[in-house]
Amino acid sequence: MNRSNSGASFDVVHVIMDVCVHVISAIIALQIWGDGLYTRDQWKAFATIYLIALLIFLLMNRALYIYNTTIFFYIDRIIKRETLSILVAMLCAGLLFANVSGLDVDPSLFFGLCGVTYVVLILEILFFERILDRIITRKHIPRVLYVGSKDSYNKFRYFLQKTSIIINEIGYISIEDNDNSIEYIGKLSDLENVIRKYNIDQVFILQKRDMEIKNLQKYVDICIEMGITCRIVIDTFRRRKAFSFVSSVGTYPVSTFHTVTMNSFERLIKRVFDICFSVVIIILTSPIMLITAIAIKLDSKGPVIFKQVRVGKNGRHFKIWKFRSMYQNADEMKSELMDYNTVKDGMMFKMKDDPRVTRVGKFIRKTSIDELPQFFNVLAGSMSVVGTRPPTIDEVSKYTAKQWRRISIKPGITGMWQTNGRNSITNFNEVVELDTRYIDEWSLWLDVKIMLKTVIEVFRHKNVY
Repeated sequence: MNRSNSGASFDVVHVIMDVCVHVISAIIALQIWGDGLYTRDQWKAFATIYLIALLIFLLMNRALYIYNTTIFFYIDRIIKRETLSILVAMLCAGLLFANVSGLDVDPSLFFGLCGVTYVVLILEILFFERILDRIITRKHIPRVLYVGSKDSYNKFRYFLQKTSIIINEIGYISIEDNDNSIEYIGKLSDLENVIRKYNIDQVFILQKRDMEIKNLQKYVDICIEMGITCRIVIDTFRRRKAFSFVSSVGTYPVSTFHTVTMNSFERLIKRVFDICFSVVIIILTSPIMLITAIAIKLDSKGPVIFKQVRVGKNGRHFKIWKFRSMYQNADEMKSELMDYNTVKDGMMFKMKDDPRVTRVGKFIRKTSIDELPQFFNVLAGSMSVVGTRPPTIDEVSKYTAKQWRRISIKPGITGMWQTNGRNSITNFNEVVELDTRYIDEWSLWLDVKIMLKTVIEVFRHKNVY
């Protein structure tokens, strides 16, 4: 299956901010000039006209490419285009105000609302948009690496800064491998290790005109294999197993190769779902978690919550929280039990009838109660409800470039592996295959199906130990 992911450049945050601007403006205008709205029908007519005007404004902005993150606009051009959008919306609203029967209100409300909306909109463009963008997305700003000559890098970065794209510039790799500038952080020939070391999310390759594709193709393949989004500036590459779409930054055409199918809107929907679902589960299961905590404390010595550093999206480290199901010296005993590992290639450790598991631990593992604290991880943003299994640092250190791709999205409490055999799978490559299949085929409906299958698996108590 192949996806163009044409919505990847759509700026959802900008749309939300524009809606907030209109809502705030309406509240201010109604506080000052809203005394003329007496009846329910008047309020209903006013709200309907206002929503129509807002929709027209948003559609005009979309038509003028205001919500395309890659379009190169100076501030004055943005003001001109958004001014045109709001004038069209105001004109339509004015015609509706004048012709809707029963809406006999003071015209000062309409003109006041238009004036306040325009002033707040200009303030948003001048001051608030980038600040709010950075606050909202600070924890999730992509870490970016550049590959190219110093001159092309500086010119491209200049154009990039004129767009609404928000990234965390980690540095750049010179194609000649001999640049000693401040931003230089490694050699092109060492790209895989640089990606691992700096937890890179995206790589921009600024291709020279005289550069042969065959010399650069292997580095594109490394990014694709590791699940890192790769953006090729100017030239076109074979996309192999990656999805692709074409956009532009300034005067540069950009072909993007990626293996993660979610665009910004879909990521937002998934995150909102994660937050809402986690809050509900935490509230509903709080009595169970309290009883479990008491049982663990009475059963064996040690903390109630087990914390361990795991590897998240593209190599980021985070602490996973689970109810402790093993004795305190479990890590020390692990080396003695490696011969009993059911995962043949040693990429994961799984053991049937593990002697390190406590009495309470056996029950909470069988019922998956031990994983309930992970919903706090989801709430914090380091995990998702559905994703790939979060590996340990030791496991990730053994990954090949192809296996690294399974951590190109947020890890999840449940996923394809948990609902398709779980501990019965003894080949790590099968785990990788299931995880990458989830990444390739992701949809909200797939998440729902996995969650439903997870519930069934929990009640079946099969392949859990």
